[in-house]
Amino acid sequence: MFRTRRIRVALGAVLTAFALAAGAWAQANPYRTVDNFFRMPDGRKVGSTAGITIDRDGTHIWVFERCGGNYCTESAVAPILEFDPSGTVVRSFGAGMFIRPHGIHIDRDGNVWVSDGEGPDGKDPKRNGKGHQVFKFSPEGRLLMTLGKAGVAGSGPDTFNMPSAILVAPSGDLFIGDGHGGNSNARIVKFSKDGRFIKSWGKKGTAPGDFETPHALAIDSRGRLFVGDRGNNRVQIFDQDGKFLEEWTQFGRPSGVFIDRNDTLYVADHQSDEKTNPGFTKGIRIGSVRDGRVTAFVPDPDPNGSQEGVAVDAQGNIYGSLTGGMALKKYVRSGTN
Repeated sequence: MFRTRRIRVALGAVLTAFALAAGAWAQANPYRTVDNFFRMPDGRKVGSTAGITIDRDGTHIWVFERCGGNYCTESAVAPILEFDPSGTVVRSFGAGMFIRPHGIHIDRDGNVWVSDGEGPDGKDPKRNGKGHQVFKFSPEGRLLMTLGKAGVAGSGPDTFNMPSAILVAPSGDLFIGDGHGGNSNARIVKFSKDGRFIKSWGKKGTAPGDFETPHALAIDSRGRLFVGDRGNNRVQIFDQDGKFLEEWTQFGRPSGVFIDRNDTLYVADHQSDEKTNPGFTKGIRIGSVRDGRVTAFVPDPDPNGSQEGVAVDAQGNIYGSLTGGMALKKYVRSGTN
């Protein structure tokens, strides 16, 4: 009897997810692209960019880009960039510190948290002594905290293996999405605000609470932790102690996850196709964390792009960062200036 009930619950969840996902394609795209919004300094070009976010005021856009290419090991430019509301860079820092920039998060005090998603490869000596770390900077670029051991991949309380995402809860507790597929980790690690290890949860797998690629993190007004489990084509939802609550598949294959002040959920999907995630296509799906319904879909404007990051400002404008396409995008509601 218990098994029958579980099957019915699972089938109901699948049908609900299908119905919610179908709603996305019934919606017209309510956004248009603003061309040439971001202006890089001194003729710099945008590199592959997974990390993009908004400051606590909802006005300045922060980007963690890969130094004009796919890696920062061959570059002396600063990969952490702050753009003002007009798309102009007003601050940059972090030169010479990173191998492959990945996640970025701004906490309630304006501090900047970033993750270096790779480490030494045994070939390039410029990678040695770097990578697999999470850093906290002041808004002005002063290094305040470092977590993980430089260049050391591990799964202990003081090491990471390809950390992808960072989130600081209102309490100050820190959550790290540790892992990027392959032979890396597949867990969430929780620290206190002073960097003390509290706990970790998750392992490679497909069951509830397992992960393949914990690629993005967000938190809603109820304090629930949303994890973009990209490799499993789902968003998993937990409480802050790691208790599994539910999973949503209707938002596609999540690379970027952002929740705004109105509990609107934005999920960037840069990998879905008929082979990788049948029934879904690349773009940004928009819905509510209150009912999980997808209400809008912004298609990827670049067929060769890979829109991996997503963020939303206080006016509701959407910003996307591309890895394969090496670009930054701004989307505004149609009919607005």
